[in-house]
Amino acid sequence: MKLTLKKIADMVNGKLLLQKGCTDSFLVNGINTLESAKEDEITFLGNDKYLHFLKDTKAVAVLVSDKIDIGEYKDKNFIIVSDPQLACGQFLDLIYKEKLSKIKPGVSPRATIEENVELGKNISVEHNAVIEEGSKIGDNTKILANVYIGQNVSIGKNCIIYPNVTIREDSKIGDGCIINPGAVIGGEGFGFVPMGDIILKKPQLGYVEIGNNVEIGANTTVDRATLPNTKTYIGDNTKIDNLVMIAHNVHIGKNSIIVAQVGIAGSTKIGDKVTLGGQVGIVGHITIGNNIMVGAKSGIMHNLSDNQVLSGYPLQSHKEHLKSLAIIKKLPEMYIQLKKIVKKLDI
Repeated sequence: MKLTLKKIADMVNGKLLLQKGCTDSFLVNGINTLESAKEDEITFLGNDKYLHFLKDTKAVAVLVSDKIDIGEYKDKNFIIVSDPQLACGQFLDLIYKEKLSKIKPGVSPRATIEENVELGKNISVEHNAVIEEGSKIGDNTKILANVYIGQNVSIGKNCIIYPNVTIREDSKIGDGCIINPGAVIGGEGFGFVPMGDIILKKPQLGYVEIGNNVEIGANTTVDRATLPNTKTYIGDNTKIDNLVMIAHNVHIGKNSIIVAQVGIAGSTKIGDKVTLGGQVGIVGHITIGNNIMVGAKSGIMHNLSDNQVLSGYPLQSHKEHLKSLAIIKKLPEMYIQLKKIVKKLDI
């Protein structure tokens, strides 16, 4: 894909500042980092700590914030925007869509499509994919190689299901969803009951429902609910990273972000616009409100009300947690001082 500098500037709602002798019709061949960009690529400055790379970048133009002073860089071309990270994302989205367009509609003769399956328009079903009886796939959805889709699964329009995904029976997936390689949707919830000297399996007979524009990361698991006609639920526009474990009957609201290696135990309710940092652990049967941020490696053991920024284990406000960490660093020094005091007092 090649775009002119003017086209890119218009696309990201940026102001083109040419200082290097090229024209706005220059054809750009891609995007790269400041230090690795070639002369036919653009780059971006998304964080001030990389400012030192700007002087030597070979990129034809740099996406840069309107808050950055670029006065000393008279030999560089710039596309000035309000948010370089967002502008970079918009450009990458074009490249991503071009790559997806290369997956052509059609059903591979090596795929297995059972009876009573409804396939929408412009469907792609690649080699060794299996779609079981009674399932429905919406228009423009792409089912890549080795995907397994169980009985009575519903998948909406404009979804992409990457290789080796398993979507078990009765799962419901909305429009515009992305499910990355190795994810398992609708697997068995962890249901067991101790009975004397044995552990009795408690069958999991519910289902999973995923809203619109949800992304599920690679090797993430979303377990089915326990009882018939109950569900594990993920709301619209929520983004879930790789290696996340979501247990049976969990409900996650809209516009939330769940970072890698988070574990959420059964029947927990999570509100809208919640961000959980990497490796956060959450006990079961609690309620977490809206607009909450929880720092990495924190443990959530109780209900949380709305509008908080928290971290640590035990969980506390993020500011208090930082104070606690500062004190912990001083413990060796404090211990030495305490020993001196004890020796002096002879106690």
